[in-house]
Amino acid sequence: MQRADFQGLLKVMGSYPVVIRLLDPPLHEFLPKREDLLVQIAKLESTKPHSPKLKELHRILERVEELHELNPMLALRGCRLGITYPEITEMQAHAIFEAAVTVKKNGSDPHLEIMIPLTTGPEEFKAQAAIIHAVAHDVFIKKGLSVEYKVGTMIELPRACIVADKIAAEAEFFSFGTNDLTQTTFGISRDDCNKFLPAYLQQGIFKQDPFAVLDQEGVGTLIKMATNKGRSARRDLEVGICGEHGGEPESVKFCHRAGLDYVSCSPYRLLTARLAAAQAAIEEQKIFNPDLRTGNSK
Repeated sequence: MQRADFQGLLKVMGSYPVVIRLLDPPLHEFLPKREDLLVQIAKLESTKPHSPKLKELHRILERVEELHELNPMLALRGCRLGITYPEITEMQAHAIFEAAVTVKKNGSDPHLEIMIPLTTGPEEFKAQAAIIHAVAHDVFIKKGLSVEYKVGTMIELPRACIVADKIAAEAEFFSFGTNDLTQTTFGISRDDCNKFLPAYLQQGIFKQDPFAVLDQEGVGTLIKMATNKGRSARRDLEVGICGEHGGEPESVKFCHRAGLDYVSCSPYRLLTARLAAAQAAIEEQKIFNPDLRTGNSK
């Protein structure tokens, strides 16, 4: 299934670089809800107690309960999933490289950027990157063809920002996951903050919703620090952000000032992001070119 998806994606993108993030969500998001299973089981036990489906539902419920976590957004997800179950990373890597080789054989020139999510340090990155490189080598030998690829990481935890130079010694690019970086910097759940966020905004404690407009003072400082530290270890480090902040004008302008290479956002935000990027470039030129400020430029 993934190989077919990647083939379609790479074919459409042609020679443009394609960033593919490895599986990030908690495992329970791929399974039925525990409460729904309990309702189905109760109904079958009262109406069809000998149904073969009942045994299957009990088996699924047992697995759901095994994977249940009290705080799943900070538990078994991101690179932790691939480290705990390396076969999941292997499967994804096989799908990616086999798709890329197939597309290249058909005349395209794919450029892959594989992104490892939720790393906190170089050890996690190296463990996952080793699997990716091994699979790539295996696929290229078997298929008799290779493709260009990079392996980088999502920076979405404060610790990753602090040790960004060590991560950049291994990673070829950074992409700041500003949604999660905002959550973990503020210690606020994006899914639950509406219970108190309106009061914070009304009382002026927060000037803006930090999940809509990037917090430049706190989260932004971490981004600038990680970018500088990363490039101190790898001068050509490619750096961008992915998340809804990538389509918000003031956040885009901040990313330009911070020296990021790109922003990524939802399709419906693209025009806004492009306009903001253009405005940021013009504002920068005005700062360094006095003629632009006075209107004397030719």
